[in-house]
Amino acid sequence: MPHTETPGIEAAPRTRLRWWTELPLIVLVYACYSAGRLLARGDVSSAVDHGLAILRIEKALRLNAEHPLNRLFTREPWLGVPADFWYASLHYLVTPALLIWLFRSRTVSYRAARTWLMTSTFLGLIGFTLLPTCPPRLLSADHGFVDTMAHYSSYGWWGGEASAPRGMGGMTNQYAAMPSLHVGWALWCGVVLWRYGGTRATKVAAVIYPLFTTIVVMGTANHYFLDAVAGAAVMGVGLLLAPLVMRAADRARVWLAARLPLVPGGSRDARAPIVSGECQTSAGERIPRQRDARLDEPGAEPGASPADNAAAGEGAPAPAR
Repeated sequence: MPHTETPGIEAAPRTRLRWWTELPLIVLVYACYSAGRLLARGDVSSAVDHGLAILRIEKALRLNAEHPLNRLFTREPWLGVPADFWYASLHYLVTPALLIWLFRSRTVSYRAARTWLMTSTFLGLIGFTLLPTCPPRLLSADHGFVDTMAHYSSYGWWGGEASAPRGMGGMTNQYAAMPSLHVGWALWCGVVLWRYGGTRATKVAAVIYPLFTTIVVMGTANHYFLDAVAGAAVMGVGLLLAPLVMRAADRARVWLAARLPLVPGGSRDARAPIVSGECQTSAGERIPRQRDARLDEPGAEPGASPADNAAAGEGAPAPAR
């Protein structure tokens, strides 16, 4: 039965991927994401208005998980401190670790998974640009939220400005709350673990990691519940767009290869070199021998036996084999 390639994100890469091309690509995409996230700061008053609008929508929908979780994390350090470490570090560790694991052990699936993640990340950047949103922790105190990362800052490397290291709060956009890519990336990790892990432990981790991340982002007052929903929606759209992005990348690669060939075809010399120049095969020989110009006379071929010269005839060229 002939093998047919299933369209979608499981399609095998047409070219073999190399780590020295993948690593700069991932670094470049993350650098663009970070730079764009900084540039898309937006107006503070608009960001506050958007945050309050989300709260009103959640109140109308009777979705208010942020307040009870935030009060619990603020009251119980044994929950709040690990949650802050979870929020500040795991998305920098788990996501790259799974990318490396896929690259090494699931090569056929790696390109599709990487494209899905990058596409969704750029969609999230569009959301930060179009809808700057004030997170719950930056609202005025009368809204009842406590910034747990500022509250427990003595336990970690962060200060009072998001999860950035102390003194580097100005290098992050604190109003990039909608959508929550903490939740989006965690969902990507969960799908990868569930689909390719192959063990019961990985399937348990596939459920726990995105679920706990969603609880953490709300309990630390860094995101609203609808931010988490938007993060999951962005990953869904990115999953649908990933095959289109890969096909576009393949077409672009073919287009560039046709216009930038590694060996230009027009630079070839019209006179092709003779591989066996100055070599001649004597009768009875299978390998041509170098011919000396001084001995370029009939019967005087070096290395030829008298019998060969006699068989070839006086002045007759040796037949080639």
